[in-house]
Amino acid sequence: MTQQLLTQYRRDLHQIPETDFDLPETLAYIRRVLEPYPCTLFSPCESTLCAYFDAGKPRTAAFRADMDALPIAERSGCAYASRHAGKMHACGHDGHMAMVLALAGRVSEALDKLPRNVLLVFQPAEETTGGAKLVCDSGVFEEYRCDRIFGWHLWPDLPAGTIASRPGPLLARSSEVTVTVTGKSSHVAKASEGRDALFAASAFLCESYRRMELLGRAEEPRLLKFGKLTSGQARNAISDSSLLLGTLRVYSDEMFQAAEAMLRDLAGTLERQTGCRFAIDFSTGYPPVRNDQTLFEQARAALPQLQVLPEPLLIAEDFSFYQQRLPGLFLLLGTGTGIPLHADTFDFDESVLAAGLAADELLLFLN
Repeated sequence: MTQQLLTQYRRDLHQIPETDFDLPETLAYIRRVLEPYPCTLFSPCESTLCAYFDAGKPRTAAFRADMDALPIAERSGCAYASRHAGKMHACGHDGHMAMVLALAGRVSEALDKLPRNVLLVFQPAEETTGGAKLVCDSGVFEEYRCDRIFGWHLWPDLPAGTIASRPGPLLARSSEVTVTVTGKSSHVAKASEGRDALFAASAFLCESYRRMELLGRAEEPRLLKFGKLTSGQARNAISDSSLLLGTLRVYSDEMFQAAEAMLRDLAGTLERQTGCRFAIDFSTGYPPVRNDQTLFEQARAALPQLQVLPEPLLIAEDFSFYQQRLPGLFLLLGTGTGIPLHADTFDFDESVLAAGLAADELLLFLN
């Protein structure tokens, strides 16, 4: 019966993908599932739904599911494909919701035995602006005395049903880097009269990669990559402007600050050398996902199947905002398909969700 429910929830939700904060059908579906249970349903902030199960205990454990889909036209060919044109659950959020909805039934059955109250959090906008931050700023965790939070992400590169995580840094801090270079145009035959913004941008790109490799401790993972460079108007004219768009991913605030200082120092050096002007902008992005050491060790003792990842991953997740407010544990659940997240053919066998639900049931009883 449990597997049947997991499959039904996931496939129902897969057919009604909605994006960002615009989630009326998704929220209505979740509310319909939760209404029969002995819980208080409320919305602490925009496009968010929480279910509070009062076990009469002084502290509360929270479980989070993200609800938003992606602006992708589905090509999976499955019988339960998206009914919303140009939108798709291509990142597994339908599976995350299905697990937490099924967990509500388990919580209801065991409410008088639980060591904590339970708060289920269904949040918007993980893929866009970080809906988790709005949930945190609403004060819901303080109001309901939450002292821990758990979250999941389906992971195609792990074997089906495998559960994996690690203590400390798990996922990266992500920041978009925008570099604007302003020079002066001239005919190539009179290049000395211009200031070559294309050359300056190219020099910045190559030297930033070299310096990034030397930054900080060699064993601390970090990534700086530029994916787009636009510059110039004609083959025989010196470019007067360039735009570099890239991504910086690190696992600590210290490394981010070091990388920012390095890039600004490099820009200053190249300004003096080339005569061009540099402007660098860093988006706020998401903080790194860092698992609480104590919570991880407790989970590892309760979940003998939990595999420890040897190193953190370079993806980003707004679950990190929760971990800035209270101890949190983020886990990966393998789908075994190898189909990448965000692919228009993304799909998985719902049987893997049972492994995540079984783990959540054990996490409910951590002291």
